Amino acid sequence: MKRSATANWKGSGKEGSGKLITDSGVIKNKAYDYGSRFENGPLTNPEELIAAAHAGCYSMKLSFVLGAAGFTPSRIETKCTVTLEGGVITGSHLEVRAKVPKLKAKDFPQYAEDAKANCPVSKALGAIAITMDAQQVKTFKAKEEQPGE
Repeated sequence: MKRSATANWKGSGKEGSGKLITDSGVIKNKAYDYGSRFENGPLTNPEELIAAAHAGCYSMKLSFVLGAAGFTPSRIETKCTVTLEGGVITGSHLEVRAKVPKLKAKDFPQYAEDAKANCPVSKALGAIAITMDAQQVKTFKAKEEQPGE
């Protein structure tokens, strides 16, 4: 499976702005800018999206881990906080609360740690191979300009 998203940015890094679009349409023309990344502005930003991805992935992985051990959670709530310092993501902190009938509280930490270690987003944040296909263009064709315009 492959998933993709597109970012369209116009202007300088500080005065410009951009829009984000996902293939699924869940995120469609969501604005982001310098203020939303570095000054706690009201728009979304890449770090917030990473936090959402990590929280969602972790919760689902924990459900799978618990299921493999014979437990069905009735609810898992995960809050993820991604920290950006000096232009670098320096951490991702998960706050997890789960209701798991029949599971002894003393046994929960092992399942939580398993999910943290093996969630695909946790792994991606640990070591990412970055590849790129980049080219400079003078103009975009009309069809290419439509997403996020």
